[in-house]
Amino acid sequence: MANGLAAQLLWQASACRELGSTFYATLLERLAEDAEANGVTARVLAGHEDDPFDSILTLRLLGGVHRRVLSGLEPALAAHYPSTGGDGDAEAAVAPLLAVLEANVEELRAGLARPPQTNEVGRAAPLVGALWHLQSIRPLPVRLCEIGASAGLNLLADRFRFESDGRATGPAGSPVVFRDAWRGAVPSAGAQLEVVERAGCDQAPIDPATDDGALTLMSYVWPDQTARLDRLRGALAIARDVPVHVEPKGAGAFLAALAPEAGAWTVVWHSVMWMYLDDAEREAVLDHLGRAGAAADDGAPLAHVAFEAPPFTADSGIGFELTVRTWPGGDERVLGHAPAHGLPVDWL
Repeated sequence: MANGLAAQLLWQASACRELGSTFYATLLERLAEDAEANGVTARVLAGHEDDPFDSILTLRLLGGVHRRVLSGLEPALAAHYPSTGGDGDAEAAVAPLLAVLEANVEELRAGLARPPQTNEVGRAAPLVGALWHLQSIRPLPVRLCEIGASAGLNLLADRFRFESDGRATGPAGSPVVFRDAWRGAVPSAGAQLEVVERAGCDQAPIDPATDDGALTLMSYVWPDQTARLDRLRGALAIARDVPVHVEPKGAGAFLAALAPEAGAWTVVWHSVMWMYLDDAEREAVLDHLGRAGAAADDGAPLAHVAFEAPPFTADSGIGFELTVRTWPGGDERVLGHAPAHGLPVDWL
C-alpha cells in the first residue's frame, strides 16, 4: 500500500530538485523511505495511495507543515527551515519533521483536501510577456480576467518591474522586481502596460490583505527558495494598496458573462490550474471563450493566455507551455516555455 505513496514522494522530490529546492527534495526522499517502512508518513497519507501525481498530494502535506513552522509552532523544525532563518540542513530536519507528523496527524490529513494555494508571483513573467505580445498585434488597454486566481496577486502584474540588458518595463520603485526573467526572442516591451480592469475568480479565494491569507500563501512556497518568498512579500505589499476582488466562483460560472469590449483587449488568463478542473468545467470554459470570441472584432479583440503543463504523465518533465489564442480568427500559438514557477521564460 505504501509503495504508491513512496512513488508520489519520490516523483515530487525529483521535481523539487530540478526546480532548485534541494531542501524539499531531501525531505521528500526521507519521507518516501518512511512511507515504505510504514512509518508515520504512511499513516498521514493513508487513503491517497492511488492519487494521481498531478494532484500534488505531497506539496499539500509539506504546505501544512510549513504553515506550522511559519506560525512559530515548531521551533525545532524552524531551526532548519531557511524561510524562518534556519540553517537549511535538510538531513537534520528529518527527525523533527517526523515528530511534527506524529503529533499532528489529523490536522495534516485535513489539509490534504485543500489544493496548494501558491499564487506564484513568478508566473507573472510569462503573463506580462504575453500581454506585450498582444500589444504588438493591437496596442490597446487590457481588461485582465484570471480564472483560478487564488489571491489575485498576478492580476497586479502590470505593477511589477522587469529589468534586463538596460531595458525595463513596469513602474520604477516596485517592490517586485524581475531581473533577466526573459530569454530568447523577447517580446518588445514599452515602459508601462495599461490595465484598465482586473477581475478574478477562485473556488476558495484568499484575502492577501489579512495575516491568515498571507500565511497561507507563504506556507506553499518552498522554504529554501527565498527569492520566491521575497517576490511574494512584495506582491502582498502591492495588494494592500491596490485591492483586487476575486469572486468565489468556478471558472465556468465566472466566464458565463464574458464579452469583448470596444477599445480594449479582453484577456482571460490562467496558470497551473487547468489540472484541477474536471472535464465539464474545462468544456464550459472553452465554450464561453468560443462564444465570446465569435463576438470579437478588430476593435474589441479577445485573447486566451494559458501557462499550463502539456498532457501529463508520471514521466513528464517540469516544463510548462505559454500559449495564446486570439480572436477575431481564433488563431493559437505557443509563445514560450518555462519551469512551473514561471522563471525564466524562453521565448520562441
